[in-house]
Amino acid sequence: MEEEKKETLEETEEVKEEPKEEKKEESKFTKAFTDTKDETSSFDKKDIEENNVLALLSYIWILWLIPLLAAKNSKFAKYHANQGLVLFIVEMIGAIVLGALSWIPTVGIVFSILLAIFELLCLILAILGIVNAVQGQAKELPLIGKFKLIDYTKVEETKEEKVEEEKEEKEEPKEE
Repeated sequence: MEEEKKETLEETEEVKEEPKEEKKEESKFTKAFTDTKDETSSFDKKDIEENNVLALLSYIWILWLIPLLAAKNSKFAKYHANQGLVLFIVEMIGAIVLGALSWIPTVGIVFSILLAIFELLCLILAILGIVNAVQGQAKELPLIGKFKLIDYTKVEETKEEKVEEEKEEKEEPKEE
């Protein structure tokens, strides 16, 4: 009787351990897709607050131009404009190639299905980018976020900022 209880306990322990392993596998896949490089700490909080609406426009087709032109001095807006530009280019190339291949007789249906899946993936990436921009995060998009086409690290200072810096330098007493 005791042996049966031990066997039953061992079996239930084994059953309990198996689902944990499956959850780890699911979380690894999810983590690989959502755990991307986060550069939020390198951005000014004021810049993020002022330009997060412009940044979200970056992920809506060709509207990546708006933050690039309207917020020239915003590192945050330029970061998201870069992400939006990369997404736009990938989406255009994929749509053109898969769209052209879908015209091939008999196998075109396969490419049409692949095109629909590709467009869905691009939509998911755009939604992820919009969510990141609205939340004030500078996280790379999965799969394509590593590409850097716009240099967002160098932002020119405005004339007002230069004047303020000059005033601060004049106000500081010289130490000799």
